[in-house]
Amino acid sequence: MQTNIGGILAKRALLSPKLEGLYDVANNLRLSYAQLNARVDQAANMLAGLGLKKGDRVALLLMNSIEFVESFLACAKLGLVVVPLNWRLVPDELEFILKDSGSTVLIFGGDFNANADELHARGTKTDVKQWLYVGPDANCPKYAKSYTALAKAAPATPISITAGEDDMLYIMYTSGTTGLPKGVVHTHNTSYWAIATLAATADMRLYDRFLLSLPMFHVGALLPLIVCVYKGLSCVMQRAFDPVATWKLIDSEKINVAMLVPAMVNFMLQVPEIETADVKSLRYFFCGAAPVPDHLVLSYHKRNIPVLQIYGLTETCGPACLVSLDDYMDKLGSTGKAFMHTDVRIIDAATGKDMPVNEPGELITRSKHNMIAYWNREKATAETLRDGWLYTGDIARMDADGYVFIADRSKDMIISGGENIYPAEIEGVLLTHPKIREVAVIGQPSAKWGESPLAVVVKADPSLSEAEVLGFANGKLSRFKLPKAAVFIDEIPRNPSGKVLKRLLREQFPGDAPE
Repeated sequence: MQTNIGGILAKRALLSPKLEGLYDVANNLRLSYAQLNARVDQAANMLAGLGLKKGDRVALLLMNSIEFVESFLACAKLGLVVVPLNWRLVPDELEFILKDSGSTVLIFGGDFNANADELHARGTKTDVKQWLYVGPDANCPKYAKSYTALAKAAPATPISITAGEDDMLYIMYTSGTTGLPKGVVHTHNTSYWAIATLAATADMRLYDRFLLSLPMFHVGALLPLIVCVYKGLSCVMQRAFDPVATWKLIDSEKINVAMLVPAMVNFMLQVPEIETADVKSLRYFFCGAAPVPDHLVLSYHKRNIPVLQIYGLTETCGPACLVSLDDYMDKLGSTGKAFMHTDVRIIDAATGKDMPVNEPGELITRSKHNMIAYWNREKATAETLRDGWLYTGDIARMDADGYVFIADRSKDMIISGGENIYPAEIEGVLLTHPKIREVAVIGQPSAKWGESPLAVVVKADPSLSEAEVLGFANGKLSRFKLPKAAVFIDEIPRNPSGKVLKRLLREQFPGDAPE
C-alpha cells in the first residue's frame, strides 16, 4: 500500500463514514469522515484543474478552518507540497518564505487581504502565479480567484493517488539562528512514522474528541490532526485560541484530549470559566513548545487535570519525548522518555560521547520521522543531521530511569507564547538603526508569555531613547517578535572569539519582562 497522508483520510472514511471527523467551531460546520473526504476530493480536483502537478508548492495563509484542512489533505493526495505560513508574519517575512520555497500558488484568507495585496504588488519578488481567496466573494481581490467558487464547481470524484513514500509533503519554516527562516522538509514517510510513534505512545483512542487550538502552521497542530484521522478521533477545531471559549468547548463538546502550550494553560487558569466548566470527560492536556513550569502542572493536578509535558521539534515532525500519565507527578519537570519509534541520547557536544546520568549535554534524536533536509540549506542540513541522528542544540539531562529534563537552549532561542523567536533576526533589524552601534537580544521571564525579548543596546548616538529602539522595530517584525523593552550598556560582553556572552547579559538583566 502506498503511504500517502491523504490516503489515510480515504481509508478512515471507508472504515468510519458516519463518525464525526471535524467540527469547525467558527463556521459551525460538522462533517463526518465521509463528508470530509468528499470535500477533500473536491478540493483536490479543483487544484488539479488549475494545472498543478506533483511537486508544485502551494502556500497556505489561513486561520484554522475547513479550507486549511481540506487544502492540506487535497495537496497530500495530489503529491503537491504544502507551505504553511505563519499568519503573524509581516509581508517582508512572507515574501522571503514564498520566494525561498518557490511557491506558485497562495491560498489566503480574507483576514490577510492587506498582506496579499502587498505581496501581489511586489510582482516577481515571489513566484506566486495563482492567488486563491477564501472568504465572502464581495471582498475577493481582482487579481485572485474565489477558492469557494472553484471548489464548489469541481467534481467530488475520488482521487487516484500516485504520490507518497519519500515524496515531499510539506515545507514548514522555522526561524533561523542566522536571522533567516529555514524550511524543514517532511515527506509522506516521515509524517507517517510521526503518526505511528505518537499513536503507539500516547493515550489517544478511537471515538475520542480532540481539541485543536494551536495554529495549523505549527507541527503541534498539523500532526495531531492527522493522528485524529489515523486513529478515528473527532477533531474539534478552534479558529484561534481563546481561554474562555476553550473551557466552554471542553464542557459542551466533552473533550478528552487537547494539545496546548504553557502560555495557553497559564491563560486558562486566569479565567472564571475554570470554576464552572464540566471537565469530567477530560483525561489530560499535552503541553509543549517550551518547558512547562512546575507550578502549572501542580495547579492543574489539584483540579484532577494531568498536564503531560511533550518535547519535540519541527525537525522531528513533532515527537521526541513524552511523560506518561503514570509518571508526570513522580517525575515533575520531566518531559518523559523517548517515543516508541524514537531514540534519544544526551551527549557531550565536543566528543560525541554519552553523558553520565543526570549530567547535562546536547540532546540528539534518531527516528524515521526526522526531517530529510532543510530546504535549499545543504550546510545547515549537514550540521543538523549526522550519522542518522538529529542534533537539536537543546541542553538536557537524563536520569537513571531514562527520563529527560530539558535544561537550556544552546542556540539562545526565545519561546514566547509558544512561538520560537531567534534573537539574531531581531538584532539584524535593530542594527540597521543609525543610532545603534551594537545590540544583543535575550529573553526575560514573563508571567504572561513565558519569555519576552529584551534588546541590550550600545548607543552610537547619545540621544537614542528606548522609545526609538522599540518604535524602529515596529512594522519590520511580527508583533510577537518585538522587544518588550530596551536597556543601554557601554559594552556587550564577548568571549575571545567574539561570541556574545548572553549568559552574562541574562545575569545582568534577569527581568521580569514588562507586560
